[in-house]
Amino acid sequence: MPPPPLSVLLDECIDWRYGRELEPHRVSTVSEQGWTGLKNGELLRKASGEFDVFITVDRNLSFQQNLPDYSLAVLVLTGPSNRLQDLVPHVPRILKALECPQPGTAVLI
Repeated sequence: MPPPPLSVLLDECIDWRYGRELEPHRVSTVSEQGWTGLKNGELLRKASGEFDVFITVDRNLSFQQNLPDYSLAVLVLTGPSNRLQDLVPHVPRILKALECPQPGTAVLI
């Protein structure tokens, strides 16, 4: 039996179309939430109550924030850029990570 769909938040630097790749999960963007421009700490605080997972390309986030303070998992995408075509190859690993996200932790993908 597959795990239930999660609520996923895409950081503002990730193309909104990337969310289409993450079905069956419910994906929103920082922009859709009206949170564009928020600092990472404030963004994580707001997202923590509403989302299960936050996906970003900001490799420094896990070093700058005390992630155990938040009730969501963070997935950090690594790659040559944040362009859609550079992020799509990460989809299988993201979907695998979404099977059992660990709140308060960051996973590099």
